[in-house]
Amino acid sequence: MILLLTALAGGIGGALRFLVDTGVSRINRTTLPLGTVVVNATACFALGLLTGYGLTQLGHEHLVAVLGVGLLGGYSTFSTASVEGARLIRDGRWPAALVHGGGMLAVSLAASVLGLAIGGIA
Repeated sequence: MILLLTALAGGIGGALRFLVDTGVSRINRTTLPLGTVVVNATACFALGLLTGYGLTQLGHEHLVAVLGVGLLGGYSTFSTASVEGARLIRDGRWPAALVHGGGMLAVSLAASVLGLAIGGIA
C-alpha cells in the first residue's frame, strides 16, 4: 500500500511542479529559468520541514516516506535544473549558468536548513 501511495503522490508532485513552473514562467521577466529555482527551493524547504517533523515525531515514517519520496520527489526537479544550466552554457551564457546553478544551490540549501529548523521545533 505504501508503494502505491508513494507512486500516486509522485504523480501529484509532478503535476504540481508543472503548475508552479508554468505559473512562474508566465510572470518571469528575466531570461533565467526561475520556475525551476522556485520549485526546487520550495521542495527543499518542504522536505526540510518534513524531515524535521519526522525526526521529532516518531511513528510517522510511512507519512514521511510518501510525502518526502513521493510528493516532493515528484515535485522537485534538479535534473531539469542541470539541463537548463547546460543550455545556458551551450548558448555561451556562462555567467547566467553560474548564477542559475550556484544561486539555486545556495537558495535550496538555505531553504532546507530553514525547513529543518522550523520542522524540528514543531
